[in-house]
Amino acid sequence: VDAPHGISLQNGTVPGERGKEDKSIKRGNWGNQIEFVLTSVGYAVGLGNVWRFPYLCYRNGGGAFMFPYFIMLVFCGIPLFFMELSFGQFASQGCLGVWRVSPMFKGVGYGMMVVSTYIGIYYNVVICIAFYYFFVSMTHVLPWTYCSNAWNTPDCAGVLDGNLSSHAALNLTRLLNTTQKRTSPSEEYWRRYVLDLSDDIGNLGEVRLPLLGCLGVSWIVVFLCLIKGVKSSGKVVYFTATFPYVVLTILFVRGITLEGALNGIMYYLTPQWDKILDAKVWGDAASQIFYSLGCAWGGLITMASYNKFHNNCYRDSIIISITNCATSVYAGFVIFSILGFMANHLGVDVSKVADHGPGLAFVAYPEALTLLPISPLWSVLFFFMLILLGLGTQFCLLETLVTAIVDEVGNEWIIRRKTFVTLGVAVAGFLLGVPLTTQAGIYWLLLMDNYAASFSLVVISCIMCVAIMYIYGHRNYFKDIEMMLGFPPPLFFQICWRFISPAIIFFILVFTVIQYRPISYNDYVYPTWAISIGFLMALSSVICIPIYAIYKVCCSEGDTLLERLKNATKASKDWGPALAEHRSGRYAPAFSPSTESHLEVQPLQPEKGAAASPVQGSNGSAHSQDSRL
Repeated sequence: VDAPHGISLQNGTVPGERGKEDKSIKRGNWGNQIEFVLTSVGYAVGLGNVWRFPYLCYRNGGGAFMFPYFIMLVFCGIPLFFMELSFGQFASQGCLGVWRVSPMFKGVGYGMMVVSTYIGIYYNVVICIAFYYFFVSMTHVLPWTYCSNAWNTPDCAGVLDGNLSSHAALNLTRLLNTTQKRTSPSEEYWRRYVLDLSDDIGNLGEVRLPLLGCLGVSWIVVFLCLIKGVKSSGKVVYFTATFPYVVLTILFVRGITLEGALNGIMYYLTPQWDKILDAKVWGDAASQIFYSLGCAWGGLITMASYNKFHNNCYRDSIIISITNCATSVYAGFVIFSILGFMANHLGVDVSKVADHGPGLAFVAYPEALTLLPISPLWSVLFFFMLILLGLGTQFCLLETLVTAIVDEVGNEWIIRRKTFVTLGVAVAGFLLGVPLTTQAGIYWLLLMDNYAASFSLVVISCIMCVAIMYIYGHRNYFKDIEMMLGFPPPLFFQICWRFISPAIIFFILVFTVIQYRPISYNDYVYPTWAISIGFLMALSSVICIPIYAIYKVCCSEGDTLLERLKNATKASKDWGPALAEHRSGRYAPAFSPSTESHLEVQPLQPEKGAAASPVQGSNGSAHSQDSRL
């Protein structure tokens, strides 16, 4: 091993490169930059882009909604995205380890872990339902096409049933008369067959075995893709992050060639400018940007922590954020072109068939697909796309938890057994997801979706901004970024981080509280005890922050409370770049044999000054050395 190192030093690489290689082997890095960008795109672009954004857009004034949406992207989305990426990349630590920056706020990291746990549990259940629909679509006739099945009721009226499509006029009058009563075959298939829905959230009924099987399949897929951490998932995302765009394009081309598609798209895009003065529209835009980009889940910090130290995460954050928003807009065309075609076929307004959430993905869109020739093919493509969109997010949620655990324990023993940690988290996630496959599962799924990951994320994000900008100090942070990227963050980002983004986050929080309505599912109103459980889930992540802060203050040194507070918020000694050769300037190690890595580089320290300038360039060569190794 020594010989090549001798050679590499003669070749003029940065002294101490060996520490870097050891670290890469120990913790792992992305194979290259494209893997990181694709993983982050896969993480940010999820089911919400397909089933939430188009609906929000049409409900909030069509094209007029794009205006507040892009303003929020520029002033809140991209700055927060850049902040989280730079934070994780600078320290090369997961969402717990980064809080060496101000140890009192480590509760924020625990809060992120709790949120990621909740989302990870229910997100995979949505993926498992998509798997189920994907498998049952492999038939000659989709099972939700006609009303002649055992699970159908007399109210069922299919768009393809003979009695309905014989005469257009009869069709229209019959539909208008029975608008209240008509249920589509796809809705009955969803409620009465797939979910076998019970009448109450407390009445769990039995586990739906087909869904349980699919849940097992989706967890196995996620585990196998993450078996080697970012080394294996970095290869998988070449497919999972790009193929949904292929499917979206196929469905888009198919959609716009249909009769009535234009009506749907006009419905989606026609601006209603009067709505722009409505606070609700701005609130929806801010919330959608915030949740869609995955800020405060801990995933962005985790993914960036596997980057090379000098990677340009500023460029990455802009590319990923804009890609995410463009995907949302594009998905709207795909959804509304088909819904417009279906509304045209039924002779009703587009608003009668538009829906969002699981209702769009598993009822409205599948029903529209039955009208197309070779409908099983389009159905298979659509659900395959949903599976891939979900998996991209799920990979990062699981990796966030595993990385946090491994970094926190931090010894050689657990790093070598990281695969077993991943397996343990996956098995736990599967077992916790089992109640969501019961007959009342969808009630619990929507409860978790509405409460576990809503206002708690906003609080976590707000505290993170304040901790980094005001407790650690914005000047310190800007110097850190300059040391890492070679330039300080642009003035626009400095202003956003310090003033505008926290203000917008606070606005989202106030908006969420004012707009709060107790959750319901179709006609079912949730009982008070269920809503209380929802609030407890929301609080469980936020409560980590004050509990850990109090604990840290009590454990800190100092005679007075003020001294203890100062010590608890002061950056710890091991805060800074993870690798010895990057610790220059105020992070330069004192000459003490405190850590192994410092000892390793100590003899080379005098040469360091001479070779400090090519550090940035050394990053490119590191990749070739890693691969050669």
